[in-house]
Amino acid sequence: MTNSEIVEETITFVKETLKNAEGGHDWFHIQRVFNNSMLIAKEEEDVNILVVSLGALLHDIADAKFNDGDESLGPKMAEDFLLSLGVPKRTINHVTNIIKYSSFKASLTDGKMKKKLFSSKELKVVQDADRLDAIGAIGIARAFNYGGFKNRALYDPSIPPNLDMTKEEYKKSEAPTINHFYEKLLLLQDKMNTDTGKQLAAERHQYMIDFLEQFYQEWNPLKNLS
Repeated sequence: MTNSEIVEETITFVKETLKNAEGGHDWFHIQRVFNNSMLIAKEEEDVNILVVSLGALLHDIADAKFNDGDESLGPKMAEDFLLSLGVPKRTINHVTNIIKYSSFKASLTDGKMKKKLFSSKELKVVQDADRLDAIGAIGIARAFNYGGFKNRALYDPSIPPNLDMTKEEYKKSEAPTINHFYEKLLLLQDKMNTDTGKQLAAERHQYMIDFLEQFYQEWNPLKNLS
């Protein structure tokens, strides 16, 4: 099986698996991350395009937050599927490590464990592409879509953002959606790995800043009169 055939088979598998997924983590999210991964990878040297492609396509195949917090399910599903296609074990291991370690919550790991986190050029490409989809206009739409899915408040001035969350606190958070901007989304620009990722993130970051300013003006219009 050629690399192109492997990618096409993976696309079919992901579309079928995620056909009923929450709107911010569905096939269209995967497609955007895949496309951004290809855009970023073109500007990077010595990047394995097959690994990037498979990592992007499978990175949310079984997101832990929709599977009772099980962080092993996604890598296992990806491994079993890629084995069925005859993908080399070394490539599979690389892809499953991208799935395990590219998420934002992985970056919240403390101390010695953080030093053991897997990294590679391919992971950095997929990670940047995934983070780009969490910011800007799409990121705002996804944040409020997930907040509605979880029946969370839009905003509650009495609940301040937690700016020093542990990984477990992040996973268990039920805070209003606006808090998510300060706890994650506005932090992502400074966490981008690649030059292309940083360039693309700048405009999206500013879009969120402008959105929040408008949001607060509309939330309390009388404040502008004082």
